[in-house]
Amino acid sequence: MKRNYTTLGIGALLILIFLAILSCVQVRQSTVVVITTFGKPSRTLDKPGLYLKWPIPIQWAHTFDQRIQNFDDKLDEAYTADSFTLLTMVYAGWKINDAQAFFPKFENGSIAEAERALTGIIRSTKTAVVGKHPLSDFVSTDEKQIKFDQIEHEILTMVQDQVNQKNYGIKMEFLGIKKLGFPEAVTQEVFKRMTSERELFSNRILAEANTEASNIRTSANAKSTEITANADAQATRIKGEALAEAAKSFAVFQQNPGLANFLLDLNAMELSMRDRTTLIFDQHSQPFNLFQGYSTNLFTSPK
Repeated sequence: MKRNYTTLGIGALLILIFLAILSCVQVRQSTVVVITTFGKPSRTLDKPGLYLKWPIPIQWAHTFDQRIQNFDDKLDEAYTADSFTLLTMVYAGWKINDAQAFFPKFENGSIAEAERALTGIIRSTKTAVVGKHPLSDFVSTDEKQIKFDQIEHEILTMVQDQVNQKNYGIKMEFLGIKKLGFPEAVTQEVFKRMTSERELFSNRILAEANTEASNIRTSANAKSTEITANADAQATRIKGEALAEAAKSFAVFQQNPGLANFLLDLNAMELSMRDRTTLIFDQHSQPFNLFQGYSTNLFTSPK
């Protein structure tokens, strides 16, 4: 009898432990739990910790990962605004921001089902956005014409709007263009267009360079003319001053021409004998006629 009580006690304890396990929910970091009562969402647990609920089958706990989910769509064809066929692929990142709305939209809150739905939305939105832009917004020899950031923002905004309208409980974190391509039939046409754009760009740069060179030459010629005019004016002024000084000296020399000639000869002699010099000269040529009357025509200057 005593053994039966022990067995019953152990059995009751195991049942209590089992019920406790069925009634407890562990919420971990970066996860969110949706509690359903008879299959319908009743509450959301988004803070880490241990929670109680009614045991199965009254209430069920559905756990979802709140980290960002990444995926790539397929390389799809779309027509640009100027009728070129463009192949595009985008990458996207999303996460569950309302688990209670997310859970009933997809079977058992399946991440794969959610990504299939997002892929369809992204594909249609991408086609619509590409159709509003010319090819030069995607591919151009001038990087200033490329508008990747604007195009990516347009696609992201439109996708988020559609997700909100469908109440998927999803937030798009980022979206970007991963790959661009062209069908083989279009590639040659695109290359021709890029070559033409590059030639136009080159011609524009060359025209600007020629204009700048012409401006520099014009400025240099004007500066040269100004400098030459200033130099001529300065030379004329100096020449006039020299003539005026010469006229003054000439007036003085006219008063005593003999003395003037003698002073000029002495000055010439001084200049010719400024350094240690040996002179052989003709006494009859100026200014050496000053030595007439000496017994020799050889004269050596002192140090």
